[in-house]
Amino acid sequence: MRRDLTAGQPLYYQDDDNRGVFCVSKGLIALRTQHHDGTSTLMRLAYPGEIIGFRSFLESRPHRTEARALVGSRVCTVAQRDARHVVQGNPSVLTRLASRCIKEIDRNHERIIAAATTSNKQRLSDILLRLMETHGERTGQFLHMQLPLSRSDLADLIGVQTETVSRLFTRIQADGIFRVSGREIQMLSVPSNKQSANM
Repeated sequence: MRRDLTAGQPLYYQDDDNRGVFCVSKGLIALRTQHHDGTSTLMRLAYPGEIIGFRSFLESRPHRTEARALVGSRVCTVAQRDARHVVQGNPSVLTRLASRCIKEIDRNHERIIAAATTSNKQRLSDILLRLMETHGERTGQFLHMQLPLSRSDLADLIGVQTETVSRLFTRIQADGIFRVSGREIQMLSVPSNKQSANM
Protein backbone atom coordinates (compact mmCIF):
# COMPACT_ATOMS: atom_id res chain seq x y z
CA MET A 1 0.00 0.00 0.00
CA ARG A 2 1.32 3.43 -0.92
CA ARG A 3 0.82 6.39 1.36
CA ASP A 4 1.60 10.02 0.65
CA LEU A 5 2.69 12.20 3.55
CA THR A 6 2.76 15.98 3.68
CA ALA A 7 5.66 17.81 5.33
CA GLY A 8 5.37 17.40 9.09
CA GLN A 9 2.96 14.46 8.93
CA PRO A 10 3.84 11.45 11.10
CA LEU A 11 4.16 7.96 9.67
CA TYR A 12 4.12 6.48 13.16
CA TYR A 13 4.70 7.67 16.69
CA GLN A 14 7.11 6.40 19.29
CA ASP A 15 5.49 3.55 21.30
CA ASP A 16 2.93 2.86 18.55
CA ASP A 17 2.35 -0.82 17.86
CA ASN A 18 4.19 -2.04 14.79
CA ARG A 19 1.96 -2.23 11.71
CA GLY A 20 4.54 -3.63 9.32
CA VAL A 21 7.60 -2.40 7.46
CA PHE A 22 7.88 0.78 5.41
CA CYS A 23 9.92 1.59 2.32
CA VAL A 24 10.60 5.25 1.59
CA SER A 25 10.05 5.73 -2.14
CA LYS A 26 10.09 9.54 -2.21
CA GLY A 27 10.96 12.42 0.10
CA LEU A 28 12.71 12.37 3.47
CA ILE A 29 11.71 10.85 6.81
CA ALA A 30 13.11 11.89 10.19
CA LEU A 31 13.48 9.26 12.89
CA ARG A 32 13.41 10.82 16.35
CA THR A 33 13.53 9.71 19.94
CA GLN A 34 11.05 11.59 22.12
CA HIS A 35 12.10 12.33 25.71
CA HIS A 36 9.94 12.56 28.82
CA ASP A 37 10.60 16.30 29.18
CA GLY A 38 9.00 17.00 25.79
CA THR A 39 12.26 17.39 23.87
CA SER A 40 13.42 15.08 21.11
CA THR A 41 16.63 13.96 19.42
CA LEU A 42 16.93 13.39 15.68
CA MET A 43 18.55 9.97 15.35
CA ARG A 44 18.84 9.69 11.58
CA LEU A 45 17.28 10.47 8.22
CA ALA A 46 15.66 7.91 5.92
CA TYR A 47 16.15 8.67 2.22
CA PRO A 48 14.37 7.12 -0.79
CA GLY A 49 15.11 3.40 -1.06
CA GLU A 50 15.52 2.87 2.68
CA ILE A 51 13.35 0.56 4.79
CA ILE A 52 12.23 1.65 8.25
CA GLY A 53 10.22 0.06 11.04
CA PHE A 54 11.84 -3.32 10.48
CA ARG A 55 13.49 -3.59 13.90
CA SER A 56 10.19 -3.34 15.79
CA PHE A 57 8.69 -5.72 13.22
CA LEU A 58 11.41 -8.33 13.77
CA GLU A 59 11.14 -8.06 17.56
CA SER A 60 7.32 -7.75 17.65
CA ARG A 61 7.51 -4.67 19.84
CA PRO A 62 6.33 -1.05 19.67
CA HIS A 63 8.36 1.51 17.76
CA ARG A 64 11.18 3.06 19.76
CA THR A 65 11.29 6.14 17.56
CA GLU A 66 8.88 8.46 15.81
CA ALA A 67 8.94 8.65 12.01
CA ARG A 68 7.80 11.94 10.47
CA ALA A 69 8.03 13.37 6.95
CA LEU A 70 10.28 16.41 6.64
CA VAL A 71 9.11 17.11 3.09
CA GLY A 72 6.32 15.71 0.93
CA SER A 73 7.02 11.98 0.93
CA ARG A 74 5.69 8.67 -0.30
CA VAL A 75 6.00 5.46 1.67
CA CYS A 76 5.12 1.91 0.63
CA THR A 77 3.76 -0.14 3.51
CA VAL A 78 3.87 -3.92 3.79
CA ALA A 79 1.32 -4.74 6.49
CA GLN A 80 2.56 -6.81 9.41
CA ARG A 81 0.48 -9.87 8.50
CA ASP A 82 1.63 -9.77 4.88
CA ALA A 83 5.24 -9.16 5.90
CA ARG A 84 5.20 -12.13 8.27
CA HIS A 85 3.69 -14.32 5.56
CA VAL A 86 6.48 -13.30 3.17
CA VAL A 87 9.18 -13.90 5.77
CA GLN A 88 7.81 -17.30 6.74
CA GLY A 89 7.51 -18.37 3.11
CA ASN A 90 10.86 -17.00 2.01
CA PRO A 91 13.66 -17.15 4.61
CA SER A 92 15.94 -15.11 2.35
CA VAL A 93 13.75 -12.09 3.08
CA LEU A 94 14.51 -12.48 6.78
CA THR A 95 18.19 -12.67 5.90
CA ARG A 96 17.93 -9.39 4.01
CA LEU A 97 16.14 -7.71 6.92
CA ALA A 98 18.84 -8.97 9.27
CA SER A 99 21.39 -7.49 6.87
CA ARG A 100 19.58 -4.15 7.12
CA CYS A 101 19.93 -4.31 10.90
CA ILE A 102 23.64 -4.96 10.58
CA LYS A 103 24.01 -2.05 8.16
CA GLU A 104 22.26 0.24 10.63
CA ILE A 105 24.63 -0.87 13.38
CA ASP A 106 27.55 -0.26 11.00
CA ARG A 107 26.19 3.20 10.18
CA ASN A 108 26.01 4.08 13.87
CA HIS A 109 29.54 2.78 14.29
CA GLU A 110 30.69 4.98 11.41
CA ARG A 111 29.04 8.01 13.01
CA ILE A 112 30.95 7.37 16.22
CA ILE A 113 34.21 7.10 14.29
CA ALA A 114 33.41 10.22 12.26
CA ALA A 115 32.74 12.16 15.47
CA ALA A 116 36.26 11.32 16.60
CA THR A 117 38.13 11.69 13.30
CA THR A 118 36.20 14.11 11.07
CA SER A 119 35.80 17.84 11.64
CA ASN A 120 32.38 19.23 12.48
CA LYS A 121 32.58 21.40 9.37
CA GLN A 122 33.18 18.38 7.16
CA ARG A 123 30.29 16.47 8.71
CA LEU A 124 27.95 19.41 8.12
CA SER A 125 29.18 19.65 4.51
CA ASP A 126 28.57 15.92 4.04
CA ILE A 127 24.99 16.21 5.33
CA LEU A 128 24.25 19.19 3.10
CA LEU A 129 25.75 17.43 0.09
CA ARG A 130 23.61 14.32 0.65
CA LEU A 131 20.48 16.44 1.03
CA MET A 132 21.37 18.45 -2.07
CA GLU A 133 21.91 15.29 -4.12
CA THR A 134 18.42 14.11 -3.14
CA HIS A 135 16.41 17.32 -3.03
CA GLY A 136 18.40 19.99 -4.83
CA GLU A 137 17.13 21.74 -7.95
CA ARG A 138 19.40 23.16 -10.61
CA THR A 139 19.46 26.86 -11.45
CA GLY A 140 22.31 27.71 -13.81
CA GLN A 141 25.58 26.57 -12.27
CA PHE A 142 24.02 26.15 -8.83
CA LEU A 143 21.97 23.54 -7.07
CA HIS A 144 19.62 24.97 -4.47
CA MET A 145 17.17 23.70 -1.88
CA GLN A 146 15.14 24.74 1.11
CA LEU A 147 16.86 23.07 4.04
CA PRO A 148 14.30 20.58 5.44
CA LEU A 149 16.06 20.43 8.83
CA SER A 150 16.23 22.92 11.65
CA ARG A 151 19.62 23.89 13.03
CA SER A 152 18.73 21.93 16.14
CA ASP A 153 18.24 18.84 13.94
CA LEU A 154 21.59 19.42 12.26
CA ALA A 155 23.20 19.75 15.67
CA ASP A 156 21.74 16.36 16.66
CA LEU A 157 23.15 14.69 13.54
CA ILE A 158 26.59 16.24 13.94
CA GLY A 159 26.73 15.89 17.72
CA VAL A 160 27.27 19.55 18.63
CA GLN A 161 25.40 22.34 20.37
CA THR A 162 22.86 24.24 18.25
CA GLU A 163 24.82 27.50 18.46
CA THR A 164 27.84 25.73 16.99
CA VAL A 165 25.91 25.04 13.76
CA SER A 166 25.69 28.78 13.00
CA ARG A 167 29.47 29.08 13.29
CA LEU A 168 29.91 26.04 11.05
CA PHE A 169 27.68 27.62 8.40
CA THR A 170 29.89 30.70 8.46
CA ARG A 171 32.98 28.54 7.98
CA ILE A 172 31.62 26.48 5.07
CA GLN A 173 30.48 29.66 3.32
CA ALA A 174 34.01 31.03 3.62
CA ASP A 175 35.20 27.98 1.66
CA GLY A 176 32.95 29.00 -1.23
CA ILE A 177 31.19 25.63 -1.51
CA PHE A 178 27.82 26.67 -0.14
CA ARG A 179 25.82 29.86 0.09
CA VAL A 180 23.39 30.06 2.99
CA SER A 181 20.50 32.47 3.49
CA GLY A 182 18.15 31.33 6.22
CA ARG A 183 17.04 27.90 5.03
CA GLU A 184 17.91 28.58 1.39
CA ILE A 185 21.06 26.64 0.51
CA GLN A 186 22.98 27.00 -2.76
CA MET A 187 25.87 24.86 -3.90
CA LEU A 188 28.02 24.98 -7.02
CA SER A 189 26.87 22.03 -9.13
CA VAL A 190 30.43 21.35 -10.33
CA PRO A 191 32.82 21.93 -7.42
CA SER A 192 36.26 23.31 -8.23
CA ASN A 193 39.39 21.21 -7.72
CA LYS A 194 40.02 22.94 -4.43
CA GLN A 195 36.50 22.22 -3.20
CA SER A 196 36.67 18.61 -4.34
CA ALA A 197 39.91 18.13 -2.43
CA ASN A 198 38.34 19.52 0.73
CA MET A 199 35.33 17.24 0.42
